[in-house]
Amino acid sequence: MKEQGEKIAMLTAYDYTTAKIIDAAEIDMILVGDSAANVMAGQETTLPITLDHIIYHTQCVCRGVSRAFVVADMPFGSYQISPEDALKNAIRIMKETPAQAIKLEGGSTMVDTIQKITNAGIPVMGHLGLTPQSIHQLGSYALIAKEQDEASILLEEAKMLEKAGCFSLIVEKIPSQLGQTISEQVSIPVVGIGAGNGCDGQVLVFHDMIGLNPEFKPKFVKRYADLYSQISSGVSQYIQEVKDASFPSDKESY
Repeated sequence: MKEQGEKIAMLTAYDYTTAKIIDAAEIDMILVGDSAANVMAGQETTLPITLDHIIYHTQCVCRGVSRAFVVADMPFGSYQISPEDALKNAIRIMKETPAQAIKLEGGSTMVDTIQKITNAGIPVMGHLGLTPQSIHQLGSYALIAKEQDEASILLEEAKMLEKAGCFSLIVEKIPSQLGQTISEQVSIPVVGIGAGNGCDGQVLVFHDMIGLNPEFKPKFVKRYADLYSQISSGVSQYIQEVKDASFPSDKESY
């Protein structure tokens, strides 16, 4: 798709029903993200989600998919200890789910780990820029690589990850020009989130783009629906009809 100049559309999914809907809509890629910790479990960060959780969610998603390329996130702690430990956990994901690839965060420090995993025949998607698993080290969710020296380092790390064997990269919350530069200077697809229109594709958290959390309003999210209001309205109507005994009516009764 990159070679042909066709943009790549990617969304997260964590369950069978959602995956089936977005797969039928012909999404190109689905990420079973560690963001499930936030949107599915109500955690403040992505750190608490476990490998077992990711495997469960990936199994659910894959049951609803017939065409999209599915990537499973490696959660915090599943790949940072050693390349050998990372390979063991990546193998577990590939054996216990039908996912086609795994994703992990980090730059130069992850080169050996990526090489270890890809040498075993497992496709790896890299993740640079804002890396949520490092939130306590970063200190905030602010824009990454605003300064030229930081941008240069990030570009070099993208090239390192390509050389290490990554088939694709996610770049998160970086200046638009840097997103375009990285996309132009590596041959693998670069999928952006808050990284501008110059990337080879875009990814958003499904719950954000359909407006299920009205309190979460980062600049990079565009809401394509307002399901929070629609669901809230539907539930309120249901409650009222149960209270006034108009539901079930004869139409809904046997």
